[in-house]
Amino acid sequence: MTKKALICGISGQDGAYLAQLLLQKGYTVCGTSRDAQASSFRNLIRLGIKDQVKLESASLNDFRSVLQVLLKIQPDEVYNLAGQSSVGLSFEQPVETLESITIGTLNLLEAIRFTGAPIRFYNAGSSECFGDIGDCAADEMTPFRPRSPYAVAKSAAFWEVANYREAYGIFACSGILFNHDSPLRPERFVTQKIIAAACRMAKGSSHKLYLGNISIQRDWGWAPEYVEAMYLMLQHDQPDDYVIATGESRSLEDFVKEAFAVVGLNWEDHVSTDASLLRPTDLAISRGNPTKARVQLGWQAQYKMNDIVRMMVESKMQGEI
Repeated sequence: MTKKALICGISGQDGAYLAQLLLQKGYTVCGTSRDAQASSFRNLIRLGIKDQVKLESASLNDFRSVLQVLLKIQPDEVYNLAGQSSVGLSFEQPVETLESITIGTLNLLEAIRFTGAPIRFYNAGSSECFGDIGDCAADEMTPFRPRSPYAVAKSAAFWEVANYREAYGIFACSGILFNHDSPLRPERFVTQKIIAAACRMAKGSSHKLYLGNISIQRDWGWAPEYVEAMYLMLQHDQPDDYVIATGESRSLEDFVKEAFAVVGLNWEDHVSTDASLLRPTDLAISRGNPTKARVQLGWQAQYKMNDIVRMMVESKMQGEI
C-alpha cells in the first residue's frame, strides 16, 4: 500500500524538502496552503516537484477547514510545518504568530482525534523554546524559557502535542529543531541575507551589509538532513519528542566571515552593525544535544556550518538549487 502524507506548510523551506524526500520514498504527497490556487509554490517549482504534489486549500485556524481536508485526503501521516516562522517578525506580529501556531496545531490534533483514524502526526517544534541556557547543550529534558512571541507559541504547541499523545493515545511527535538552512531560505532570514549580500558584493556591488548582534551563537544545520529526522520520528515504534541539532555552535560573525571568505572577500570591509536591527530580547548561545535522535532514530547531522555556508553561496552564485 502506498503511504499518503499531508504536509501543512508545504510551500516553505522544510515543507518543500520534506515533500521531495517523501516522493523519493514512494509516498503520495499532498500539501496545503491558505489558497492553493493563488500560491506560487516557488520552492516546489525550484525542486522540480510541483506537478507531483496534490495541493489543497486549507486554513489551519478554521477547524472545519482542517477536518474537511483530513477527511478528503485520508493521510497516514500529517506533518505540521505551517504558521508564522520568523522570530524577528513575531515581535511585530505577536497575535498572528500565536494564533497561526497554537490554534493551527490544536485544530490538527483535535481533527485527528475526531476522525479516530490511526494518523501519525509530526509537529515542528523549535529550539527557541529553550530560551537562554548559557553554554549548555539543550536536550529533551531541558526546561522551556521562551523569550519571543514565536517561542511562546511554539512552546504552547509542544505541550498541546504532549497532551493529546498522553490523553488520547494519538501518535504525535514534536521535533525540537535547531537552526537549519538551505538555498530555499527566504532573505528575511539573516543567514540568507548574509549569503545574498556576499554574492552581490563578489559581483561588484558596493552596498554595505548591515546586521544587528553578530556575537550570538547558533547551532546551524542543513535543512534537507533535518526533514529526514521528521520522517524517521513517524516511522519509530513509539511517539516521542526529539532534539534535532548538530551539537556544535558557531557565532553569527563566523557565519559572515565564512560567507565572504568563500567569495574571496574580507567581511570587515563590507559589514557594519546597525542598532535598529537588534531584537528586544535575543539568545546569546543556542546549542542542542541530539544524542536521543542518534540512539533511537539512527539520525546524525553530516553537515556543519562551514559546509552549509559553502553550499548556500555556491547555489546563490550559480542561480540554482
